[in-house]
Amino acid sequence: MRDVVMYLMVGVNLLSTIGMVAGILMHSGKGGGLSDMFGGGSGAALGSAAAERNLNRITMVFALVWVITVLSLGFLLVR
Repeated sequence: MRDVVMYLMVGVNLLSTIGMVAGILMHSGKGGGLSDMFGGGSGAALGSAAAERNLNRITMVFALVWVITVLSLGFLLVR
């Protein structure tokens, strides 16, 4: 049973890692990112701010899931 939980945690960890990397790459740097990717420029400031805010939240959830899975894997590997 312990091995099943460990493999499940490894799978969740990999998915959260991929999601976190994708979220970070979609963030805007010095003037690009998600807001410019979907046709937003300086004219669509409200929509791009909301998209960036939601992207921040989603990335933080992926980071939190990643930290929790890393800690749980650390506890599972101690015998």
